[in-house]
Amino acid sequence: MVTLNTCSVYYSRKMKKVLLVLSTLFLVNPAGAAEITSKITDSVQLGVQGAAIQTERVGASYSVSGTNIDVTTLGGVGGAGSYGIDTNGQAFTFSETQRAADTAVTTQSVSGGVIASPNLYGNSTTQLAGDKGSLAGSLSGTGVPSVTAGGPGTTATAQRTIELSVFK
Repeated sequence: MVTLNTCSVYYSRKMKKVLLVLSTLFLVNPAGAAEITSKITDSVQLGVQGAAIQTERVGASYSVSGTNIDVTTLGGVGGAGSYGIDTNGQAFTFSETQRAADTAVTTQSVSGGVIASPNLYGNSTTQLAGDKGSLAGSLSGTGVPSVTAGGPGTTATAQRTIELSVFK
């Protein structure tokens, strides 16, 4: 019986320590319970695409090919060559292609942030500016932000973010 009493006393002390630790974990300070944060963020983003030109200079090239052709003067990027038939009365094929290089432009005039007459090289892509059209956006203190679509080349994004933090 002594052994049983010793065990139950030991067990009782151990339980008191466990209960004490658990009670401190689960008891909440009333001042901390009032710490609740609510944040609402509304945003509208509108965009109109700007005009752009992308241009790439093209280099010179020359090619010639054929059969049964006699070459007097070989052509090149500077001009055509001089050729004749090698064997009269025989079949022949001939092809000559020349492409002049783009001349480099070293200056262009800019006025008010715009190049009025941009230089276009042999390989160019032109992108027109967007059209604002009816593009619009609005924020509301009582509702979700709204956007109205614009013309081609426009973007509109409306967003509402709600954040709620408890016991922060």
